[in-house]
Amino acid sequence: MPRPIQAHVHTDALRHNLQRMHAAAPDARMWAVVKANAYGHGIERVFEGLRAADGFALLDLDEAQRLRALGWRGPILLLEGVFEPRDLELCSRLDLWHTVHCDAQIDMLSRHKTQVPHRVFLKMNSGMNRLGFTPVRFRSAWTRLNLLPQVDEISLITHFSDADGPKGLAEQMAVFARTTQDLPGERSTCNSAALLRHATDPVVAADWVRPGIALYGSSPDFPEHDIMHWDLQPTLTLSSRIIAVQQLQAGDTVGYGSSFKAESALRLGVVACGYADGYPRHCPTGTPVLVNGVRTRTLGRVSMDMIAVDLTPCPDADFGSEVTLWGRAANGAVLPIDEVAQAAGTVGYELMCAVSARVGFVAETESKA
Repeated sequence: MPRPIQAHVHTDALRHNLQRMHAAAPDARMWAVVKANAYGHGIERVFEGLRAADGFALLDLDEAQRLRALGWRGPILLLEGVFEPRDLELCSRLDLWHTVHCDAQIDMLSRHKTQVPHRVFLKMNSGMNRLGFTPVRFRSAWTRLNLLPQVDEISLITHFSDADGPKGLAEQMAVFARTTQDLPGERSTCNSAALLRHATDPVVAADWVRPGIALYGSSPDFPEHDIMHWDLQPTLTLSSRIIAVQQLQAGDTVGYGSSFKAESALRLGVVACGYADGYPRHCPTGTPVLVNGVRTRTLGRVSMDMIAVDLTPCPDADFGSEVTLWGRAANGAVLPIDEVAQAAGTVGYELMCAVSARVGFVAETESKA
């Protein structure tokens, strides 16, 4: 039989989270962001759960082709735009909308031969300082695009750097609104944090919003708020089983470097999961984990293929018992991915994207309960 570790993608949870985003911005159209292979879930596995979105936003042309192969005929937006001139040919063939964030992309469009003009999203750098034209240069970029026969409609887009924190988005939103106030075209602004924390603020009203991490059951402002606060459901469960049990005595140590020493007798379970599966190597002793749906902790260092867990809170656990590394256990108990990420000193995004190729994925219509 295969090694017992598996990743389960919950279609019903994806639908729930998408509905939650719709409720946060009922008057806006919704991009479901599926970049990075749908945050590690797999585009093909999330498609049914997210197909009620108005469009899909991503980065890679290959991922756009996969969406079209699934039968999606609605809008697809390339969030980073094109990288070389021949990419525009595929945009024409697949009817892709694409972001324009620099002069080089306008130059490529000006030389592109097409019979059907392109729908583009002109990006403003309103303070994130990654992609986009500064406010001083934004209008001249819009004028250049507007003069091109290769361009049809121009939409306006920006990205918030601090929607999840105390700085907020008022400063960036004011810059964006002031610079674009008399320009035609639809606006696209809010990410997950802006939707959940600022959706009721009329200044962030937009034609298109772009939720990402919240669709996948991770809180965009953890630890200030967890997924229960935002009524989100985990969409990815990483689960395995106990493959050995050890009885420790006081003074016994666990794993490489003997970083954990037992203060008293305890039972230890060995789990078929390690950093080669994408579980964070830097998770310390005490990282939360569920065994048969009961919360307990890891012990010692994470190895390539195994971790150790404390079986004290679950005395009935034995060889073959279910272990939930994050997500939803069979009894319905939930361990949010954000808690594991926090223990590892990272964010839920990274854990989702890091599940390795050797872990088998299963798409489930209904979450385990």
